[in-house]
Amino acid sequence: MLLGIQIVGIIFGLFMMYLTFLGFKRKELSNLEYLFWTISWLLLLFVTLFPNSLDFLVKKVLSMKRPLDFFIVLGFLFLTFITFVNYNLLKKSQEKIERVIRRLA
Repeated sequence: MLLGIQIVGIIFGLFMMYLTFLGFKRKELSNLEYLFWTISWLLLLFVTLFPNSLDFLVKKVLSMKRPLDFFIVLGFLFLTFITFVNYNLLKKSQEKIERVIRRLA
């Protein structure tokens, strides 16, 4: 029997897989990016359908009490990583804009 949150997770995962596929078809994503995001959405679907599959990793290996704690820590690490990558991309873009403006001036 699926819970309401599992249904939401499944719908979200399938929708994100569809958006990823559209981005790949429009050539907005490289093969590697498409593969990364597809695997990510498949993992989300697996964990949504089989939530107890993470118990060994979370409780025995990482010594956390609940899988939710694991996802909170994982989400924080992911957001920190994305912030760092965005900062570096923004810095490079600013430097390129400065070079173009200096050449035009």
